[in-house]
Amino acid sequence: MYKYIALAALCAAATSARAGELAPFEGESIELGSVRGVTYYAESPSGYRVVTTLADGGVSLPVRFEATLSDKQRLTISVPGRLGEKSTALEIMRAGDKLILSRTQAREESLVGLSPSE
Repeated sequence: MYKYIALAALCAAATSARAGELAPFEGESIELGSVRGVTYYAESPSGYRVVTTLADGGVSLPVRFEATLSDKQRLTISVPGRLGEKSTALEIMRAGDKLILSRTQAREESLVGLSPSE
């Protein structure tokens, strides 16, 4: 329960970044379908350490993604849509001394399954 309270407090404390850019330690609230969370970063000697924490309401435990980005690197976090719907995605890109967030709709994913004999 304390984890949910901490995530809620972090989301509430997040401030809006202008034009999709973040400043160090300035959180940005994000929403990918029913999944909500916050993204922030800190400068480190090896690059920008990006931390994104996401949770699907009170249904599941939060999940944290961490990556260190050098200039011109990017990462994508996507949440699949329902059958027949597109996925939603968050792209995080480092461009020089800026970290840019952009929300996109990912391509429609094909449903891949295994046959009963596999």
